[in-house]
Amino acid sequence: MKIRSITCFYDPGMPRAPHTLIQMAELAKKARSRLESLGYAVQSLRLATVPFPHRVPNCCDDNLIELCHSLAMEAAGLGFEYVSVGPALPEKPDSYRMVPEILAAAPNLFCGGVMADRNGGISLPAVRACAKIIVDVAKLEPDGFANLRFAALGNVPAGSPFFPAAYHQPGTPPGFGLAVECADVALAALRSAPTLEEGRRALVTTLEEHARILDPVALQLADEAGADFLGFDFSPAPHPNPDCSLGAALEAMGIPSLGLAGSVAAAALMAEALDRGRWRRTGFNGLMIPVLEDSTLAKRVKEGSLTLRDLLLFSAVCGTGLDTIPLPGDVTEDEIYPLLLDVAALSLRLDKPLTARLMPIPGKQAGDATDFSFEYFANSKVMELPARSMTGALASENSSLVLHPRQPR
Repeated sequence: MKIRSITCFYDPGMPRAPHTLIQMAELAKKARSRLESLGYAVQSLRLATVPFPHRVPNCCDDNLIELCHSLAMEAAGLGFEYVSVGPALPEKPDSYRMVPEILAAAPNLFCGGVMADRNGGISLPAVRACAKIIVDVAKLEPDGFANLRFAALGNVPAGSPFFPAAYHQPGTPPGFGLAVECADVALAALRSAPTLEEGRRALVTTLEEHARILDPVALQLADEAGADFLGFDFSPAPHPNPDCSLGAALEAMGIPSLGLAGSVAAAALMAEALDRGRWRRTGFNGLMIPVLEDSTLAKRVKEGSLTLRDLLLFSAVCGTGLDTIPLPGDVTEDEIYPLLLDVAALSLRLDKPLTARLMPIPGKQAGDATDFSFEYFANSKVMELPARSMTGALASENSSLVLHPRQPR
């Protein structure tokens, strides 16, 4: 198990914000040192701010790009490897067109785009705007890699320590959370246990033990800095190393090849086990299934057993959405829009956070091999997108849809 990120949250519009930023950088460095002294590897220090449309009185203009670039440089100088400037917002429709420019401004900048939330429902213009962003951002780099730094958000609250979903609630005190890479814990628990139920109990017990060690350390750090410790996101994030594969953990339950019948049951059983865990929670705490970050997932996509529909179905039993999905480079905004609409609808109907991080790869077609040279990626093949342009009410350019969660009877 590793700490994927110590993610600090702060509002640049609050009084004494420059001093607060320095304090949060000191907190992050102290946290890294103390956690490493306990034997936990810490991969990165990250900073997340309030949604970027709040940074300027009248969103949006070139001044916003300069603000984001300056923050990225300042944060890097203070030791933060990555910075999230939060999502574009439906109530600020011009904010969506700024996202490609923000991502182009600095390679350590991340951001998102809100598609749906509990208060506003599904914003169809925002869903379409996110589809356009994905198409446009794919052109920023020859291999489409810049879309790694953007996610479309459905019902995602503030305080998630995993990027690109991370953002801070305006007007609230600074804080931090821990994003944990722990697919290896899930795999070890399920491979070694004599029964499935014992394996699930072992997973929960192990994560709770880690939380018991880490929680008092985090609370002490928060107290020293005058900040809040938001909690842990124990979504079992994977790594391309086969020993840290969530796909392999799911197959260890008895699935011959992920994507075949029975896979949804395995995903549901894993997610329900995570629900049992007793720890301070922030973010998703669900199944993180990034195709290009997991050797087993990448292999099953390459073999053809795992499809985009399967991944979407996993979201219905507490996955975290569609993550690092390689798509054909010629996909259009009209084809991406209905897929994002599905994610947004699931997020509200199930009342859970979901994201979509889609990566069209210029020059590639469905079935072509991916060839990223990135240490955190396992190469696979470009996935087919089963979508066509929509018509009628769901293709509306200027409406929102109210969608309430299902109420048990």
